[in-house]
Amino acid sequence: MADDIPRVFADAIAADPARPLLTWYDDATGERTELSGATLANWVAKTANLLVDDVAAGPGSAAGVLLPPHWQTAAVLLGCWSAGLAVHEKPGPVDVLFAAADRVPEADAWSTGERYALALAPFALPLREVPAGFADYVVEVRVHGDHFSPYPGGGADLVARAAERAGELGLTAGDRVLIDAARHPDPVDWLLAPLSVGASVVLCGNLDPARVESRATSEKVTRSLT
Repeated sequence: MADDIPRVFADAIAADPARPLLTWYDDATGERTELSGATLANWVAKTANLLVDDVAAGPGSAAGVLLPPHWQTAAVLLGCWSAGLAVHEKPGPVDVLFAAADRVPEADAWSTGERYALALAPFALPLREVPAGFADYVVEVRVHGDHFSPYPGGGADLVARAAERAGELGLTAGDRVLIDAARHPDPVDWLLAPLSVGASVVLCGNLDPARVESRATSEKVTRSLT
């Protein structure tokens, strides 16, 4: 089994980079965004390059992440681990902070250098107004390179947890897993556990229970975590 998250991610997409890997639904807005393994890898590489080139971060650095389950959150987290950063969710000194627009006020509790805000809008649209002291993640990340050679060991401490959690959740290779983001907000559940066994994800925010059955059918879901 892979011993770091970049290798887990690479293994998850190696067999067929074009297959859907992460499909995001927001039932409050009607959004559906589907990312193949190759497309998500592109976002991950751009994020890692942003961290190395603009933040001068790397192994030994730390990132604060104030983001809900979302496909852009997956890109941020995997980009951080690819660049060798530790990821923190509780306030403290970090080298870079990523915050959803509605959590920007929480940034005052963090000691950090660079700060990026995310609108988490459909079609990866930028923020209408960038908060003072922040840069817009989706604007800044797009200019960076599409390829990145990950640092080994990124998130190694989480790999064993993810594999254990996959077993607890009954996930197996090739599964297509529908996940209620509100019930499984931990990225070990909604991101790393599926990746660790080569499963793909249908991640649902503001999940409407009335849509679960039809969505499971249309998305060819084999396992539901709702």
